Amino acid sequence: MCGITGFIQLQPNSVSNPIQEMNDALVHRGPDAGSVFHSEDGRFSLGHRRLSIIDLHESANQPMHSACGEYVIVFNGEVYNYHEVRAELLQEKQINFRTNGDTEVVMEALIHWGENAVNRFNGMFAFALLHKTNGTLLFGRDRLGKKPLYYFHNESCFAFASELKALLPLTKLFGKFKIDFYGINQFLRLGYIHEPHTIYQEIKKLPAASLMRYENHKISIEKYWDFYHKIEKNTLKDEVKAKKQLDELLNSSVQYRLIADVPRGVFLSGGIDSSLVAALAQKHSAEPIKTFSISFTETQFNESQYAQAVADHLGSDHHTFTVSYQEAIDLLQDFVATYDEPYADASGINTMLVSKLAREHVTMVLTGDGGDEQFLGYGMYTWAQRLSNPVLKTFRKPLSLILAKLGNQRMRRIVPMLNFKAKTHLPSHIFSIEQHLFSENQLPNVLNRVEDLKFPEHQTARELTPAETQSFFDIEHYLNGELLVKVDRATMHHSLEARSPLLDYRLVEFSANLDEKLKLNQGTAKYLLKEVLYDYVPKEIFDRPKWGFGLPIRQWLSKEMRPVVDEYLNEQTLAEYPFLNAKNIVDLKNQYMAGEYINFNRVWSLLCLVIWLKKNEAHYVL
Repeated sequence: MCGITGFIQLQPNSVSNPIQEMNDALVHRGPDAGSVFHSEDGRFSLGHRRLSIIDLHESANQPMHSACGEYVIVFNGEVYNYHEVRAELLQEKQINFRTNGDTEVVMEALIHWGENAVNRFNGMFAFALLHKTNGTLLFGRDRLGKKPLYYFHNESCFAFASELKALLPLTKLFGKFKIDFYGINQFLRLGYIHEPHTIYQEIKKLPAASLMRYENHKISIEKYWDFYHKIEKNTLKDEVKAKKQLDELLNSSVQYRLIADVPRGVFLSGGIDSSLVAALAQKHSAEPIKTFSISFTETQFNESQYAQAVADHLGSDHHTFTVSYQEAIDLLQDFVATYDEPYADASGINTMLVSKLAREHVTMVLTGDGGDEQFLGYGMYTWAQRLSNPVLKTFRKPLSLILAKLGNQRMRRIVPMLNFKAKTHLPSHIFSIEQHLFSENQLPNVLNRVEDLKFPEHQTARELTPAETQSFFDIEHYLNGELLVKVDRATMHHSLEARSPLLDYRLVEFSANLDEKLKLNQGTAKYLLKEVLYDYVPKEIFDRPKWGFGLPIRQWLSKEMRPVVDEYLNEQTLAEYPFLNAKNIVDLKNQYMAGEYINFNRVWSLLCLVIWLKKNEAHYVL
C-alpha cells in the first residue's frame, strides 16, 4: 500500500518542478520509503511513498524500472493473485524477476500483454507506467475503485496523485483552483463528490475500472470492466448450489487477502459482514487473528459486547478501544483535512480512531465493506420496492400531506420520501432521504446555485427489480464514492492497509446474478450471506436489530458540539459564501436545535462543508 505522484511538462523545465513537495504530502501513505524518478529529458517525474506489506526488501522500492530498462512504474495497492500471474508470464517469456512482490509482476505483465493485462489482476490498485522512449503513460484503477487516482491537466502540464492534497502545490504554479459547484451539489445530495468530479474544476478523479493513456500531452480514458455488463439474463435460484459457491468464493477471497509479510488483523464490529470476514480469517490463520473494535462511553452506541462475543467464539486476539465524545470532537478538524474535499460520513471519524489504535498492533487489516450493497442489507431497498407499488405511486402526494399534518417526527420523515418529481432519478432520491441529506426538492432551500445532477442509464441483460436497481446504484456510487473513500483515507492516514474480501470482483459478479429471494428472503436481509456465516458463528449471537458503524452525532450536535455548530453555521459566516442561502441554513439549524432531529445529517453535512471552505481558502476561488 502506497502513495503515488507524477508531474509531466510539455516543455522541459518550463515551470518549477513540485514533485518532491507532492510526494512529501503523501508520507502518511508510505512511511517506509520514498523516492522520485526524473527522466533524462526533464519532462517526466514520478514519485512514490511506500508502506511495505509484501517483499519488505529495498529492491522492491519504487519507482521501479523494468528489466529491459524501457519502463518505470509507480504502483499503489495489491494484486493478490500475483503468484499466478507471475507463473503465466514465466511460461510465455524469459524474465529474471529481481523481487518477490507484486509490483514487478504488474509491470512485466503490462509490458508483455499490454493494457489487457489489467483483466488478469485481482486486487485493489492504481498505477502509472511510463514508457521512457515513447514518452507515454498508462494509468489504471481497480474494478471497484478501492484505490484512488486524481489528475490535473492543462495546456503545459499534467500531474497525478493518490490524494487530492498532493496536487495542491500546483496552485503555486497556476493560481488558485476554481470551486466546482456541480461537486457541491453532489455533496449536499449524496454526502460525497462522485467521480470524475472533485471539489475543484481543474482536478478530476480517474473513474474506477478505467485505463487512461497520456500521449502527446493528450489523455484518453476507457473502461476495461463494466459491472452492468456482468449482469446475466438468468439469476441463480438454487439455494444449495448458491450457498456452496458463495462459501468457496468467500474462502478464496479471504485467503488471497491474508497474503502479507507484516502483522495482520480484522476490523470487527460484531455485525454480519465483519464477523464473517473475521471467522474466515481465523479459519485460515495458524494463530489467533487480531481483531479490533471501538466502543463509546454513550451506552446506547456501545456494541462492543457483540464484537467480543464473536471474538470469544472464534478465539481471536481481540482489542476493544473505548472512545469518548471529546476524542471524536477533537478529531473534527483532522477529519475534514484527511478527506481533502467535503465529505459527510461521520463514521469516518470512527474509522480514523480504530485505524490509529489498530496500527499499534498490525500493519494490515481486513474489513467487512460491501455486504450490505450486494445482499440488500439496507432499508432503502425496501423503499425502492414500496415506491414502485402502483397504489402508492397514485396516492403518494395525498398521503404525504396527511403525514405532514398529523404524523410524529418519525412519520414526517416519510414525507420527503414521497415528494419527488415525475422525472426524478429515483435511486438517488431514495438514497438522499435515507441518509437524511437534501433531496432534489429540498436542495434549493439551502443552495442558491443548483445544478441538475446527471446519473448514467444502463442497459442490462435482464430487467432489474426495484431493489436490484437501488442496490446496483449503491455499488456504482455509494460504495465507490463514499464507503471505499472513507476506509482508504482513514486507514492510510495512519499508515494502515485495509483490504475488503467481500469486494473481490468475482464475488461482486456472483452476487449480481443471485436471485433476489436469496438476498432478501421473507423479510430477512442478507439471507444467503447469513446462512454461510451461521456455519462459522452461532446464529444466536446476531439475534438483535441491525446497527450501523455510526457516531452519536445526532446527540452531539445539539449538546457537546453546539459551540462548533454555532461558530460555523451563523449568518455572518455563511454570508461569506453567496452560493449558500444563509437565512434558510440558520433556520434549519435552529429547527434541529429545537428538536427536529430528522435534520441532523443535513446540519452535519453543512457544518462539514463550511469548515472545509474555511480551512481551504488558500487553495480556491469561488
